[in-house]
Amino acid sequence: MSTPAPPPAAAQQPRCGLVAVIGAPNAGKSTLVNQLVGQKVAITSAKAQTTRARLLGIALAGPAQIILVDTPGIFAPKRRLDRAMVSAAWEGTHSADAVLLVVDPLKQRRHELEPLLESLAHRPERKLLALNKVDAAKKEPLLQLAQELTGKAAFEEVFFVSALTGDGVPELKAHLAAAMPQGPWHYPEDQVSDASERLLAAEVTREQLYRQLHEELPYDSAVRPERYEVRKDGSIEIHQQIVIARDSQKPIVLGRRGARIKAIGEAARLELAQMLGVPVHLFLHVKVDPAWAESREIYEEIGLDWVR
Repeated sequence: MSTPAPPPAAAQQPRCGLVAVIGAPNAGKSTLVNQLVGQKVAITSAKAQTTRARLLGIALAGPAQIILVDTPGIFAPKRRLDRAMVSAAWEGTHSADAVLLVVDPLKQRRHELEPLLESLAHRPERKLLALNKVDAAKKEPLLQLAQELTGKAAFEEVFFVSALTGDGVPELKAHLAAAMPQGPWHYPEDQVSDASERLLAAEVTREQLYRQLHEELPYDSAVRPERYEVRKDGSIEIHQQIVIARDSQKPIVLGRRGARIKAIGEAARLELAQMLGVPVHLFLHVKVDPAWAESREIYEEIGLDWVR
């Protein structure tokens, strides 16, 4: 007697939903989004508050398309740029099918984490908790922290992950996929982000700016996309402007005889060529603008809303 074929599983119906990834600055949100997507869509840095705009990463898991909103870290805003970043983070949670709070159990940043938990406790979205950097944390304190945080915001699941190594990420991804509502995919199968190549290119350069200058350059800097053209031979020509707030910062960015900006440009060019799959010609120049952080035009260019 032959076994009848099983009925079509509901799990094979297409699923698509939005997951807002939030947390205190430098919790590892961007690294986790990159792991979930399977390639780089968000820049990372050891500096807190690296993410400025809501960049969507698009992850696939079987029949599910998971749209990840990589929000800026939520912190106490002081400047206009800070207010715009925090506004972008909370906007990223609206209409989300799930909110994923990422916590660094080593630093915790309680002064920023506690207000976040209080706000989440009253939100209707299903809430998930990811304790990151578990490769560097001890088990007992992790379990205690998970219990404490779950009691404050009623997280339906807790995941112990390392965004750096990928540990625990497949389990988190599978849970997110199952949580997405049934419905058609919003993006083509081969699309991994909603950010334009022009904006992603500027973000890659900004990442190199932070990585190579470390603590020498504070946050009052931006990378503005100027030109993005495909040449006849298929290569891409990119012109970008590095905007800084003070004349004293210009020698830091340029370096001796232009060595630093050349190194920043070369590292960004190589990464962009790998991401885009074609040769890249990258041209950088530096502009001093003490009022750039008050420029509506620059905010629009880097994907942030103007917030008073």
